[in-house]
This record gives sequence, structure tokens and C-alpha cells, in this order.
Amino acid sequence: MTVSEDEGLWIRRYHPAPEARRQLVCFPHAGGSASFFHPVSAQLSSTAEVLSVQYPGRQDRRGETSPDDIATMADQVYGALRGVLRSGRTAFFGHSMGATVAFEVARRYERDGGELTRLFASGRRAPSRYRDENVHTKDDDGVVEELKRLAGTDSSLLGDEEILRMILPALRSDYKAAETYRCEPGAAVEAPVTALTGDDDPKTSLDEAEDWRQHTKGDFDLRVFPGGHFYLGPQAADVIALLREHLKSGV
Repeated sequence: MTVSEDEGLWIRRYHPAPEARRQLVCFPHAGGSASFFHPVSAQLSSTAEVLSVQYPGRQDRRGETSPDDIATMADQVYGALRGVLRSGRTAFFGHSMGATVAFEVARRYERDGGELTRLFASGRRAPSRYRDENVHTKDDDGVVEELKRLAGTDSSLLGDEEILRMILPALRSDYKAAETYRCEPGAAVEAPVTALTGDDDPKTSLDEAEDWRQHTKGDFDLRVFPGGHFYLGPQAADVIALLREHLKSGV
């Protein structure tokens, strides 16, 4: 299989499964990298091929500049993904900022005639729900402290703080992209949507998560888990079970 330059930069296949019937594309949170989803790939390797998106400005792409707006990020991600997506057999999973990126990439894919089996939007309020946030304008310590605050007691989810500080330019760009994003009025995807959220997430209320219902022309489901913004860590087994169920059934 020939891998394009863009695909090689943007996509990580930790457990390649080109013959798998289903495909799951994972979009990381602000400051996150593709490796955040390595455990998901490992757990689902017998069910689907998992593709993890690697944004610029982190890990092996640390020397690159990360876009500071969602539209540009979505354009670039879709440009890398469009040749590998399997219409009618692919689901998207995005966490936090990644949920917004996944939504916008899904819109672009559907606009080109592609079909997603489902969009999983985790830890992020609906695209039409806005808050007046300005983390991206804080100093370096302020940006790092915000991310650590969201991780709570399980700050290991963020990796080494020294490494975290090395990606501060990308982290700040991510926060700016997420905080300044405004979706088009009435924007919706054809794919069914499952919104996932922690019941104690300071960034997403249950009401804000429920409003993802307004952004799909298909079925909608809301799943609430114990935990905060990074509920994914302690609730990993249940989230992976949910994904596996969908990938096996395709509904």
C-alpha cells in the first residue's frame, strides 16, 4: 500500500488492519497527540482498523506550526484522510477540541458524498453552544495549569510536564482554535451522533452535550459517565465497549 506524504504526516496506524471491515478515526483533544489513542487501537485491533490523527506541532511534528482555527485544521485533516476513508464503514471519535474537528471533517466528507456510520463527540459542548473563554491569551504557566486542572488527579493522562511545555505553541493554537470556533447556523451532519460526557466536566454541561442533537439529521444518543473532562481514563473499558459494539454492528 502506497502512503502519501500527507497521510504519513497526519495519520498513525498503531495496529494496521487493512483487511478489517470497519474503520475508526480518532481526533485528539487540545494539546493531545495521536498516541493518546494507542490504548484504544490496541483494544479494538481485532474489531476495526483504528486511525489516530496527528496534528502539527507535537511529537514528531513538533517543528511544524499548528493551525489556530478549526476550519483550517479540518481542511488539512480532511485532505490527508479523504483518500483512506471507507464510505459506509467508518466512524469518527473526537475528544474535546477533537470532537469539533471531527464534526467539521465529517461535514466536508459528507459534502463530497461520503457516508459515516456514526460520529462520537466526547467531552465537548455542541457546536452551537459558546462560552466566553480566553485560555489562549494566558501566559505559559496559565495554559499548562488549565490543562492540568482539567485532567484533575489523573494528570498522567497529559504526559510529562516538561514535554507538555515543549508543545506550548501548539497547545496555545489549539486553545485559540477551540475558543474562537463558531459553526455555521444550522450546521449538521447526516451521520447519527453519540455525545459522551463526564457528569462532572467543567467544560461541558449535560445540557450543552444534549444540544449535539441539533447537529445531526440522524439518530442521537447521549452517554454520561462518572468523571470530569478526562473521564476517558477511568472509564476507558466502558467507552471501548461502546465503540466495539458499534463497530461490530455498524449502527
